[in-house]
Amino acid sequence: MRRYLSLFALFARNSFQVALEYRGNFVVSLFQSTFWLIWGIAGTLVFFRFTGTLGGWTLPQALLVVGMFRIFEGVIDGVMRPNITRIVEYIQKGTLDFILLKPVDSQFMASLRQINLMTVPDFLVGALLIGYGLWAERYMPSLFDVLAFAGLLICGTIIAYGLWMLLTTTAFWLVRIENIAEVLTAIYETGRFPVSAFSTGLRITLTFIVPIAFLTTFPAAALLGIIEPLYLMLAPLIAAILFFASRIYWRFALRSYTSASS
Repeated sequence: MRRYLSLFALFARNSFQVALEYRGNFVVSLFQSTFWLIWGIAGTLVFFRFTGTLGGWTLPQALLVVGMFRIFEGVIDGVMRPNITRIVEYIQKGTLDFILLKPVDSQFMASLRQINLMTVPDFLVGALLIGYGLWAERYMPSLFDVLAFAGLLICGTIIAYGLWMLLTTTAFWLVRIENIAEVLTAIYETGRFPVSAFSTGLRITLTFIVPIAFLTTFPAAALLGIIEPLYLMLAPLIAAILFFASRIYWRFALRSYTSASS
């Protein structure tokens, strides 16, 4: 485990050095993140023009969900999406050989090698919005709230990774997976709003089938002290299922890989 953490730190350090070469891009990314944050808040405010709550959530509480959406947008665009493009190229060009020959786990190397640090502003503006939402709600999270939030944040990251890896691995059989990726992106867009705002069928889908609620709604609920214990127990279970499913699927897909030397 320590070895892989060291490797990931090395990947991040190399990406940081590359990012320093284009410092102007950081300012542009900050502007873009702020713009999309304002856009997300505006979309939420539309609903609150006609009602005092959205799925039982007040406006300050809903802002925490928008903040979580931006944070995980940074996770997806910063780590997962860049590696999807590279993995597809590796498979199509037969250059996955160079990954398979390295003395490290191939899934780790292929899926975490590229890190886009230009998404750091997403984390910053998301965290600021969460802080503002807590201030507007006049709520100070307890130690348990913070620990529950941290646990759900970790589980949410693993869930997002598992979902994207299951999608990416289909590239071993499909020539293009961009359309499938867009479907998953569209589903993730529902994470801007509390899951309780949707119909029963969609709520079940976003909780148990494509568990986007564990990325945005439930971490926000934990920080507000309104999370149901059931979801705290389900989060690590769903995260483990998706992670190991991605591992099994990746190893199965490698059997269908035709290398450049074959």
